[in-house]
Amino acid sequence: MDKLKIITQLDFFNELTPSQIEEIFTISNLITYPKDSILYYEDEIKENILFLVEGLIKIYKIDKFDNEIFLYHIYKNSMISELTSINKNSIYCFSNAEFVEDSIVLSINFDKFKDMFLSKNILSYKLIETLLEKTHQLQCIVNRELVFDATAKVAFMIYNDIQMFNKLKRQEVSFMLHIQPETLSRVLKRLTRNGAIDVDKGEVIILNKNQLESTFKGVGI
Repeated sequence: MDKLKIITQLDFFNELTPSQIEEIFTISNLITYPKDSILYYEDEIKENILFLVEGLIKIYKIDKFDNEIFLYHIYKNSMISELTSINKNSIYCFSNAEFVEDSIVLSINFDKFKDMFLSKNILSYKLIETLLEKTHQLQCIVNRELVFDATAKVAFMIYNDIQMFNKLKRQEVSFMLHIQPETLSRVLKRLTRNGAIDVDKGEVIILNKNQLESTFKGVGI
């Protein structure tokens, strides 16, 4: 693997100069992980900031009954780490991260990254933007778990991640959304009747994105 080329192709670093890319190169490592392996567990402390180069990661928590509570997926070309402070050298893991596919991770020494870049106001805006996106993602999770009914949950996932919805088995989708498979089936029929989607040979096709959006935008308002 060409680490230098990989760093250049990550969106987070696309505004850096060649010499700055070289600096990232010196403080980073590329690590490959097989499917179903664990990147980290909840409450672990990490000293590196992590980016997903290739693959797919599932982020989840475990409740007091040892049930898995799905939170979200992390896709390639994304920052994995959840930062709460740039004043500390350690990064606290608030959840569990498991690889859904064979994956490649770019691991960067956080202390050196801060000294070489953030302290000079380089990549600061990018970091803030990324963290705000993660905050918005958390707001979506709160809506999904505390506000949305079953229909809104399904509509929201189809609207925002149709590729993943069609990739997973219906039982897996039900598990992720914490609804019964029978409920998922009823919701898909309801969304088909109102013209928001169509289902062709098991694959969901969006017909009316505005209709689909209104299905979850109107919930809890």
